[in-house]
Amino acid sequence: MTLYFKNNKAIILLLTLFFGLQSCESHLDVVPDNAPTIDNAFTLRNEAEKYLFTCYSYIPKNGDINYNIAMLSGDEVWKNNVAFPNMPSYLIATGNQVAGNPYQNVWDGTRGGGGANNNYDIFDGIRHCNIFIENVSNENNVRDLDASERERWIAEAQFLKAYYHYYLLRMYGPIPIIDKNIPIEASTEELNVFREPFDDCVTYISDLLDQAAEKLPESIQDRTNELGRITKPIALGIKAKLLTMAASPLFNGNPDYAGFVDKKGRQLISTTADPEKWRKAADAALAAIQSAENVGSSLYYFPQNQFNLSDTTLTKLSVRQAVTERWNPEIIWSNPNSGTVALQYYCMVPLSPDYTHTLAQKILSPPLKIAKMFHTRNGVPINEDKTLVFDNDTDLRIGDESHRYNILEGYRTARLNFDREPRFYANLGFDGSTFYKADSPSLSDEDTWVIRSKLNDYSGSNAGVLYNVTGYYLKKLVDWRMSNTTGNPYRTYGWPELRLADLYLLYAEALNEAEGPTADVLRYTDLVRKRAGLEGVATSWTNFSLNPSKYTSKEGMREILHRERLIELAFEGNRFWDLRRWKEAGEELNKPIQAWNFNGITEVEYYQILTLEQQRFVAPRDYLWPISENTLLQNPNLVQNPGW
Repeated sequence: MTLYFKNNKAIILLLTLFFGLQSCESHLDVVPDNAPTIDNAFTLRNEAEKYLFTCYSYIPKNGDINYNIAMLSGDEVWKNNVAFPNMPSYLIATGNQVAGNPYQNVWDGTRGGGGANNNYDIFDGIRHCNIFIENVSNENNVRDLDASERERWIAEAQFLKAYYHYYLLRMYGPIPIIDKNIPIEASTEELNVFREPFDDCVTYISDLLDQAAEKLPESIQDRTNELGRITKPIALGIKAKLLTMAASPLFNGNPDYAGFVDKKGRQLISTTADPEKWRKAADAALAAIQSAENVGSSLYYFPQNQFNLSDTTLTKLSVRQAVTERWNPEIIWSNPNSGTVALQYYCMVPLSPDYTHTLAQKILSPPLKIAKMFHTRNGVPINEDKTLVFDNDTDLRIGDESHRYNILEGYRTARLNFDREPRFYANLGFDGSTFYKADSPSLSDEDTWVIRSKLNDYSGSNAGVLYNVTGYYLKKLVDWRMSNTTGNPYRTYGWPELRLADLYLLYAEALNEAEGPTADVLRYTDLVRKRAGLEGVATSWTNFSLNPSKYTSKEGMREILHRERLIELAFEGNRFWDLRRWKEAGEELNKPIQAWNFNGITEVEYYQILTLEQQRFVAPRDYLWPISENTLLQNPNLVQNPGW
């Protein structure tokens, strides 16, 4: 991206997006429109609204594995080397990012910045937001727009402008602040903008989010036509995520950036830690929580249905449907511009010989290290539980009555798959595991679907290019209504950009850093654990951990909270960014990606551990995205990120 901005007389292509309730869910459908001038775009309300939806259209489609950079660029989800070959995210995950022509380059909108054939340019989105704000703020324009609606639309564009700046900041660190578009006739000096110091960027984005929040509606009243549009809790929630990122070790007093200065000699990321940033992050997270709860947000619990399900299954469905149940009370920001049908195809596993593998492709595979991440049934890590032993990964065990809602009775599978917390079974499928859905053959969670995943089994990897490479399957992102008996087996849902559970854990993390493990730190953490079917932190660690007092220190609680976020928000695109802001990616993303032998036919063959890849993460270089060399040549005032 060259940062040369067209003036307001330029001809642009408008994308018409409309919010319409379809099958009880709003979708943003992108339809090419005519190409009116800017003047014509802001003569009538209808045309101005189209332009507002153009601003919305740049929200990354995180329900698509091509767009969601975080889904496959880290270590949380792996794929085989045949499906989607040379995928940009996969190349990043294997340590093959380049500075000359970067992968997932959203700065310029090139080389997979949103997918190999779906590039998008975030700075272009900011440009459209600036055009919209400037024109709609002029009351001589769009004269059929009433004052309250004008105020709200401007606030929506302000939020989007702030969000796009935040999105870039999270990837690249310091960025240029584009508060107003630069006319094309501007001087070279004006066009060649500088990256602003990171803390200045944070202040600018935070202030813009505050301005937007003041004018945004508390909730959507017209649910038929406006679901998916921005509200005050969304703006405050993104502010909480912004300030928590800014308080985290990557950007708050990081000595690795001591020499990171611009052409003016300004330090771009402070190397002096400021503890007060955690206090600001905690306050922002609490404000977001209160705003959301004031309009009815709450953690999602799956209601008992006519099948009289066990508590075990109800807990698993609560975890899964918190993500996949459309417009449920836990989802603060759902992005209906990002459908999830294809994502569910990639996750789903065949559950009988009758399944067509093209409808249940199972190509997204959580590695063995992610399976080990989940707690034991006692709510502590597997290497901390003093009552359970997980010292041999290849040990096998036979399913018994006590595990019957999770593992088929009489079936032998890995010992690693027994005695785990409900989120393990809600998130992951594996050889011998149950998979309850609405079309259960028994119409209950007794005698329900079972995964059999050795090579020649119906769930196995003997299906051309559509095969799973780790022996673990991603259940969490598949809606429980999926049915193999219909022509369209998947019910789409808008991608959950922000959940209340995320904010609870952000608040607990920031408060712990600001004050230590206070009662509120434990309270908000325990709310999430309770929904997951676990006892609170204090009870679990006191009774079951080899380190029973761990939660009583800031450092110990920090470790607990980091693990809790990684588990609760697994496969939602948070781990990738959390590992970076915590400066833990250098350790975690240099570990091998391991799996069961998916080509195994017998138990002895299948339950062998393979190393699929040895990941390579170069610190501190890989913590920030490279700016392309071409962009640096076009604008000599820009400096490259350290290590590139």
